[in-house]
Amino acid sequence: MNSKQKLLSTLRRIEGRGYKAYKSLKGAYDFGDFHLWIDHVQGDPFASPSRMRVQVTQNKAGFPRDAFHNKSREIALRDYLARMFSRAVKKHVKGKRGSGKSGQIFMDCPDQEILEKTAVLVTPQFVEARFVMGLPAFGRRIAARQAEEMLFSELPQVVRDSLFFKNLSEEWLYGHIKTAEDADFMRFQLSSMGLISFVADEAVLPRASGIDPRPLTKGYVKRFQSPESLRVRIERPNSGEITGMGIPKGVTLIVGGGYHGKSTLLNAIETGIYNHIPGDGREYVVTDPEAVKIRAEDGRKIEKVDISPFISGLPLGKNTKSFSTEDASGSTSMAANTIEALEIGASALLIDEDTSATNFMIRDHRMQELVSKDKEPITPFIDKTRQLYRDKDVSTILVIGGCGDYFDVADCVICMIEYQPHDFTKQASLIANKYKAERKPEGGKIFGNIRRRIPKSKSFDPRKGKRPVKIKARGKNIIQFGIHHIDIACLEQLVHPSQVRAIGDAIHYACQYMDQKRTLHEVIQKVMRDIKDQGWDVLHPNPKGDYAEFRALELAGAINRLRTLSVSQEK
Repeated sequence: MNSKQKLLSTLRRIEGRGYKAYKSLKGAYDFGDFHLWIDHVQGDPFASPSRMRVQVTQNKAGFPRDAFHNKSREIALRDYLARMFSRAVKKHVKGKRGSGKSGQIFMDCPDQEILEKTAVLVTPQFVEARFVMGLPAFGRRIAARQAEEMLFSELPQVVRDSLFFKNLSEEWLYGHIKTAEDADFMRFQLSSMGLISFVADEAVLPRASGIDPRPLTKGYVKRFQSPESLRVRIERPNSGEITGMGIPKGVTLIVGGGYHGKSTLLNAIETGIYNHIPGDGREYVVTDPEAVKIRAEDGRKIEKVDISPFISGLPLGKNTKSFSTEDASGSTSMAANTIEALEIGASALLIDEDTSATNFMIRDHRMQELVSKDKEPITPFIDKTRQLYRDKDVSTILVIGGCGDYFDVADCVICMIEYQPHDFTKQASLIANKYKAERKPEGGKIFGNIRRRIPKSKSFDPRKGKRPVKIKARGKNIIQFGIHHIDIACLEQLVHPSQVRAIGDAIHYACQYMDQKRTLHEVIQKVMRDIKDQGWDVLHPNPKGDYAEFRALELAGAINRLRTLSVSQEK
């Protein structure tokens, strides 16, 4: 390892030279309190910033073993340190100095969720922070004095304030860790309690806006209170007993008037697969980790999915046991989205009527009289939701405000009135008995089989022009995969672009397991096992500081939306 004096002398030697001379900085340097790795140097001040790492040994960082002795605590500690690093950057780094990205230091910082990210690593031996730095230049000439200030003055202050236990608030650090550990413990208890989700009393569910995930603080904010009939108690390892609304396995409807909080409740439930930071308001809203949001997705590609449980007998003899299309309708996309989620192991479906295809959700008596079943290929979801639970042990939580026929298939009915839940299960049952539905059940007495599919590796090509691999995340909605763009905007449970970056590289990584024999489910399980055993760096040959955890369900969802995807069906 080089001394920091060598880095200093190199900087002074290349002052004023062309920008590519910065390449000579690549290497490892001993700064005494920490080691610095310059892994990749940008070739231009306007290019992506240079990738760097700092590592502090634990005998200097001093983090107690109980701060990361289990996976839950480790992830929370890493998350907290990433936030502290970013805060210290804002405090100590002057910001842009020169051309392009000159003078900037940036770490991939989380939002409201506590995600496992590669920005910070913590082990019994060391703490490592990964970040990018825009090495300064004026025009395309090296500004070495500004780089010296960044590397020898600002960066050490950032490291000192964020990666040493003695310089952090022990109260806030452990509060962050214990909040995450409690939520993980609660989520683990759900299945044994017969629940899909739990929403704590006093939770704040509304968000600041549709684009701001922070809690609503302006105006009058109602804190969540469970109806007594649905209130359950869960013991937490750090904070004791907590009460809240338990949403049971089975079929649950969330009903109520417009603007009374139905979708707000569902949004909290769907993000309850993640832990949240203290003060978010949803710290103790937890959901089964395999619950999946399903919605209509006009125009998506579908590749050989057996959607026959929902759709059969299409005109012109189109085969729905191996259904393919480049331009799905609302109903066929919902059918495919549901079957694909079941193929990968979904435990519950989360559905909002506002983003659903009406003809997929219901066909009432009058329409049944007008259009006979032999002329209607769609079996509506209302006739399959109970079969899903009975045959596949897959529950449903459905936001619905316009169709009382669902009362006949519901186990639980939650009515939202002015953002507060009320248990209307008995009232809905009385109404269902008083006003008998005249519609006839359709689609048979069993749900049907889920046929798994075998991906063909030749249909995955990440090349773009002369570049052997070109994979890039474009926000939360698009993965550039070679010359193709994968639209994942409808995978609504993805909350951070870093998840998308990791998924893009995971798709490429998964190809090694595609041997024309393994199903998509088996391939994805291999990838997730490697990540669990070897860490997220297994997805790329170079250390990456901008990955965040994703689920097998979203990895499969992205693969299914690759327009070049080719599969065969398991016999």
